[in-house]
Amino acid sequence: MDLNSASTIVLQVLTQATSQDTAVLKPAEEQLKQWETQPGFYSVLLNIFTNHTLDVNVRWLAVLYFKNGIDRYWRRVAPHALSEEEKTTLRAGLIANFNEPVNQIATQISVLIAKVARVDCPRQWPELIPTLLESVKVQDDLRQHRALLTFYHVTKTLASKRLAADRKLFYDLASGIYSFACSLWNHHTDTFLQQACRGDEAAATNSLERTLLSLKVLRKLTVHGFVEPHRSAEVMGFLHAVFERLKQFLECSRSIRAENVCRDRLEKTIILFTKVLLDFLDQHPFSFTSLIQRSLEFAVSYVFTEAGEGVVFERFIVQCMNLIKMIVKNYAYKPSKYIEDSSPETLEAHKIKTAFFTYPTLMEICRRLVTHYFLLTEEELTMWEEDPEGFTVEETGGDSWKYSLRPCTEVLFIDIFHEYNQTLTPVLLEMVHSLQGTTNMEDTSAILIKDAVYNAVGLAAYELFDSVDFDQWFKNQLLAELQVSHNRYKPIRRRVIWLIGQWISVKFKSDLRPMLYEAIRNLLQDQDLVVRIETATTLKLTVDDFEFRTDQFLPYLESMFTLLFQLLQEVTECDTKMHVLHVLSCVNERVNVQIRPYVGCLVQYLPLLWKQSEEHNMLRCAILTTLIHLVQGLGADSKNLYPFLLPVIQLSTDVSQPPHVYLLEDGLELWLVTLENSPCLTPELLRIFQNMSALLELSSENLKNCFKIINAYIFLSSTEFLQMYAVDLCRSFCELLKDITTEGQVQALKVVENVLKVNPVLGPQMFQPLLPSVFKGIIDGERYPMLMSTYLGVMGRVLLQNTSFFSLLLNQMACELGQELDQILGSMIEMWVDRMDNITQPERRKLSALALLSLLPSLNGVIQDKFCGIIHVTLEGLYDVMTEDPETGTYKDCMLMSHFEEPKVTEDEEPPTEQDKRKKMVSFRSVNQL
Repeated sequence: MDLNSASTIVLQVLTQATSQDTAVLKPAEEQLKQWETQPGFYSVLLNIFTNHTLDVNVRWLAVLYFKNGIDRYWRRVAPHALSEEEKTTLRAGLIANFNEPVNQIATQISVLIAKVARVDCPRQWPELIPTLLESVKVQDDLRQHRALLTFYHVTKTLASKRLAADRKLFYDLASGIYSFACSLWNHHTDTFLQQACRGDEAAATNSLERTLLSLKVLRKLTVHGFVEPHRSAEVMGFLHAVFERLKQFLECSRSIRAENVCRDRLEKTIILFTKVLLDFLDQHPFSFTSLIQRSLEFAVSYVFTEAGEGVVFERFIVQCMNLIKMIVKNYAYKPSKYIEDSSPETLEAHKIKTAFFTYPTLMEICRRLVTHYFLLTEEELTMWEEDPEGFTVEETGGDSWKYSLRPCTEVLFIDIFHEYNQTLTPVLLEMVHSLQGTTNMEDTSAILIKDAVYNAVGLAAYELFDSVDFDQWFKNQLLAELQVSHNRYKPIRRRVIWLIGQWISVKFKSDLRPMLYEAIRNLLQDQDLVVRIETATTLKLTVDDFEFRTDQFLPYLESMFTLLFQLLQEVTECDTKMHVLHVLSCVNERVNVQIRPYVGCLVQYLPLLWKQSEEHNMLRCAILTTLIHLVQGLGADSKNLYPFLLPVIQLSTDVSQPPHVYLLEDGLELWLVTLENSPCLTPELLRIFQNMSALLELSSENLKNCFKIINAYIFLSSTEFLQMYAVDLCRSFCELLKDITTEGQVQALKVVENVLKVNPVLGPQMFQPLLPSVFKGIIDGERYPMLMSTYLGVMGRVLLQNTSFFSLLLNQMACELGQELDQILGSMIEMWVDRMDNITQPERRKLSALALLSLLPSLNGVIQDKFCGIIHVTLEGLYDVMTEDPETGTYKDCMLMSHFEEPKVTEDEEPPTEQDKRKKMVSFRSVNQL
């Protein structure tokens, strides 16, 4: 591509590619795609995006195409790779000038330079780093900033390489430029502090940006650039300097208004300082040992004393708490059970920790966490009143646990209490004892303190197991507090029911549960929505508990279910509806068929909720889970749900519908339980199977459930099902068996085996294309025992139940393999006898023995030659299935059933599904046939 002639054309096409008109846009994109592999194309793009007189959108697009080209064509081994000559020209052009005026384009250029550096630096691009080091020294503000931005992205990219040779190169680079990077950072930091003190806001903002970038560079060099960073005086000097700089920046923040643009960048820089310490601790815990004392003193001082008042902000407090937590929990700092097995570094770190965390320090941290950080804030209380559902979602933490203050304080409390529980247990118990009795309704502060203390007791439940008689506390105080209905006491009602939920699986007598159920029923009628939602959560924890007894819960089931349903209707937020649905599902699951009289209202409401949740796929997942448990609870009566249920299954398992990405897993589970509980096959239920072919093509982790669904159809109505779908199913299985794992092949062939068991006449004909591969697997001596066992199970069914078809198959294999029929038969019998021990299931061993015995009446010489082997494995199989009758002293086949019996079910067992009954009947027929 000639640069002079091509530039105009490429510029024109790029301009068209920025159009909003698809008729102009699409042809332009196609043309650019064709040019991607043309020599000289990227040189033209470089000329375009470095020409500052051109339209910004065109230049932006040119940068993006250049960056994408690096990913695809820069490496030597890539198809249509760029020539070395063009790459040399491009590298020189990229670092010729750091003067891009547009921030977004400058960032993209920095990123693409870093991408090239990842492949070429330093071997093919030795001049990159020296050029950057020189450019960051220039006086021109724009060039200096752009060079520093590029320096950061290059360092970040090189630091991310993980191969040993690349790590060595980065270590060499870090040791060579570390001193310069420190000087650069100190220069920009001092400049910023001086300008901030003078009140020069514009200059300070520019300097702060450079401070931030240079600190980002140092963070990568410090954390990833040294094998043993504690041996470098410069590295440790920088890390010690971080604490002093942090103090300076925190003091500086006092004088900068919250609405100031500089304030936001300042806080980001402060957070970056803490990230340097956290990353270094994470990557080099032993090198951090000399910083433990100072880190703890710094963090505790700012977070748990008056030193931080007026300067700390939420994200900084979170980072400091994370620093304390990482030191407290760090495995490298915990000595072994036997001291002599611990390294000197571990013992030294542990000694420093122990010296710092004295009783007064721990007591102050504990008290401060509980009585200051655990308190509900004015903002939270306002949110409780104005947006109760939003308040409950915020309280759960979600993905914000690492960065939100409340959950961070709770995690720190748990970690410190676990590590120093002998010291802190008396402190917490003393706080509890000081709060005995009902708190004055007018004293909001006292109510919030009690809420915080109870929160601490719930978080430390496992640690307090031996120190708190929770049963007595529940009877003597907590139960009474739940009965205080005053509106101002609602924080305590909510906290107490939450507290019980935390202790329910730790220490709570079974005899007290009826009292708890009574309290839960009352609280589900509480005037406050937050209290009701929290109560529903505790109910879920209670019914999920190992010691849950259905008989204790049944007297409360109707009222509980009704109240939960009312709560489900009342809440409006998607997250809250999901939560309440989950509680309903748990109740349904635990009481199973006992739920049948009470689900009418929920069954009528779910179609409406499904329709309303069209844009909320996660809520629909919760509805699917609820339907799964409903179907299991209703059993055969679930057929009445089919007008709603089957379209839901159809949508959820249709891979051509976008929602399937979210709904498929639960949809398949619902499909399966629907079939398992179906009393008969309806045309609508049969029609849904049209979705299966595409599902099998996915070959995903859902294959196991797909096979279970196919088996369920086979047991439900094999003839009707196979007449409609056998051809498609066989075709899908033939394709599937080529690609899936051995375990997957076993599962697929078990489906075929079930077809042969249920329908021995039609089955072999319908799955005829699959059987040659099974036959070949046997004579080839498949090495995986489970697969060989399944091969023999399939072939045993064919041989024993459809002899004529087996003869046809034998002739087919002889033709395909070009061998004599007797030779093929002999190979199969020999391998069958040899691999009989691969079969572990008694039924399948008996099947194989009978299948081989069925050959003996033949006068074929090959079969007669194998007589001894066949008799030997038959006797082994006989021993497996024969048991002595204690009444008569004779032996009988333990697998024979004289008559069909419904399985007996105890109170603790779930009743059999319709499919369990069908499988039992099939087994009865099959075993007695054998």
